[in-house]
Parts: sequence; C-alpha cells; structure tokens
Amino acid sequence: MDGHVGKFFESVSSIFGGGDTLPVCDRDIIAGCEKEVAEAANEEQKNESLMRLSWALVHSKQPEDVNRGIGMLEVSLGKSNSPLQTREKLYLLAVGHYRTGDYTRSRQLLERCLEVQPDWRQALTLQRLLEDKTKRDGMIGMAIVTGAFGVVGLVAGGIIAAASSSRKK
Repeated sequence: MDGHVGKFFESVSSIFGGGDTLPVCDRDIIAGCEKEVAEAANEEQKNESLMRLSWALVHSKQPEDVNRGIGMLEVSLGKSNSPLQTREKLYLLAVGHYRTGDYTRSRQLLERCLEVQPDWRQALTLQRLLEDKTKRDGMIGMAIVTGAFGVVGLVAGGIIAAASSSRKK
C-alpha cells in the first residue's frame, strides 16, 4: 500500500510540477557583479553596479543569495531617485520574495510596482507565474489531503471490517 501512495504523490507532483521561467544567475555572475561594485569609480557607477548585483542575487537559486539581494533592495528602496528606479526595485523585491516562497509579500510588491506602470510586461509575467504557482500549490495540497483521507478511509474500513467479523464469531 505504501508503494501506491508514493506513486500517487509522484504522479501528482509530475502533473503540477514545472518550474518558473525567471532567469537564474550562478555564483560566477554574482562574483562578477561584486567585483564591479568594488571597482566602481564614482557614486553613479556604484549605484548601477549595486542594482546589477541585486538583480543577480534575487535571481540566484541559492536562498542565502536571494535573502542578501532582498536585504540590499529593502535598504536602497528609500533612496530611489525616480519612479522608474522605485518600480525596478519593487519588481526585484517581488522576484526575491517569489524565490523564497513568500507569495503574499511578492504579490503586494507587484501590486505596488504595477501602480507605477500598469502595463509593465515583466511585472505582469511575474504576476502570472505567481498566480499559477499559487493555484498549483493549492491543487497539490488538496490532492495530498484527499489522498490522506482516502488512506484513512481504507484503514478505518479495515478496522471496522475486522471488528465486525470478530463480533460474528
């Protein structure tokens, strides 16, 4: 019976699996961005380099990188000089929170981002990914609960059948 339950969960995860389409940065790209920040000649270059580093960090598959990128962006958000900069930072924060699984916070940041520019394709794409991920996770949760109730029902049925057959004797 355990084999059947395992196969059930594997089939559910294969149906609802599927990754996101967000770009991914590796450690080499992040190291290059860090070097660029260190070598920046003036404040403007440093700010641009920090934005690229933040972008790379929130697009990493390593949770510690993503969290570092979120922290950098949260600190710099108040220092934004234009609505465009604010929009970019809100979007990158939304990506970071999406990557960490904090979908509620990601959704809130996307809403703020889309207030600045309602037709921004990147934000709309992330919003779609977020909705799909939330639906998929909800369906997997329901399938797990349904499967668990099915197993409980089988066990309870077996106990009832055993009890009633022992009473007949």
